[in-house]
Amino acid sequence: MRVLIVEDDDAIATPLAKGLEREGLDAERVETGSAALERLARESFDVVLLDLGLPDRDGFDVCREVRGLSDVPIIIVTARSEEVDRVVGLELGADDYIVKPFGFRELVARIRAVTRRRPVTHGSATETELEGLTIDRRTRRVFVQGCEVALTPKEFDLLAFLGEDPGAVCGRQYVLEEVWDPHWYGPTKTLDVHVASLRKKLGDPRWIETVRGVGFRLRTPHDAVR
Repeated sequence: MRVLIVEDDDAIATPLAKGLEREGLDAERVETGSAALERLARESFDVVLLDLGLPDRDGFDVCREVRGLSDVPIIIVTARSEEVDRVVGLELGADDYIVKPFGFRELVARIRAVTRRRPVTHGSATETELEGLTIDRRTRRVFVQGCEVALTPKEFDLLAFLGEDPGAVCGRQYVLEEVWDPHWYGPTKTLDVHVASLRKKLGDPRWIETVRGVGFRLRTPHDAVR
């Protein structure tokens, strides 16, 4: 597994790279956002560990541009601990967010969690069609009224999971365990951020209904007003 570390602080990057290599990971490091974008434009990595306090540009801008280049999983690793920073990072397409100082074992667990690719369907159906919404699991593409909607990898996994049984209520913890990780222990705010982003991208918030105290379900806007 190839890991790209985007970190300008030698005191953090050097031991981190050595620790990841001891875990059997191929860790490479760049010090600036521009260098990271150049590497990702010509090479493939399995995960990016992205610091926000980079010397040449804001890490949020780098996150946005990385997501435009690739669907590589991004874990933001930063000293910024405010909730608003977490929310912004996830909305920009990051798959996870961890605050410095962090436990090395926790970081490795999070790397393995975001790089696991969960099958998006339990059966043989590769496509869900629901009154103008098409979810194509084989190509990982989504269309609303024939127009393609650009989703992050995790947004697609979430929508595809809800689309396996339209109308059925999926509990919050069940969604986190199935779409993120079987042993999920991160903030549940992650799920809310992704649901909000999906609602916006689908063009109508009624596609994903919140069932208070339980979770979410996928339904057509027409059904939602009955």
